[in-house]
Amino acid sequence: MHDQATRRQFLGLAGGAAALGAVPAVTLRPAEATPAMLAAAIRNVVGGAVVRTGKVKLDVPPLVENGNTVPMTVSVASPMTADDHVKSIHVFNEKNPQPNIGNFRLGPRSGRAQISTRIRLADTQKIVAIAQLSDGSFWSASVDVVVTLAACTEEVL
Repeated sequence: MHDQATRRQFLGLAGGAAALGAVPAVTLRPAEATPAMLAAAIRNVVGGAVVRTGKVKLDVPPLVENGNTVPMTVSVASPMTADDHVKSIHVFNEKNPQPNIGNFRLGPRSGRAQISTRIRLADTQKIVAIAQLSDGSFWSASVDVVVTLAACTEEVL
């Protein structure tokens, strides 16, 4: 009997401790980003700097049937020399749950200022690419993409 009581006490305490330790901190955020979240994500990268349009080419299909795998290429007009090169390329979206798609670091040894990848798009939205040059300037391009079958919102069965 004594063993049973001890075992029950132990299991009760262990279960209670596990339950207390297993309670995750829950952060609530919207299911999709908002234009304000997009602006905040861009501000986190550029600070208070002026972002000018130009030098950046964002190649994304304007109409995609399936948002699960959308090809994207960002290229920046730059000689990519030690004195004049692209330091980074940042890609943002307007409506995905996370507004920052990716951050890519480059340097003069990169050869050319270009990145290519595939992205997921939750809905029809604006994609923004911003490049930071070695002189500290920021340049951008944006594209509106129409998505007929959204990604990131599929139901799990």
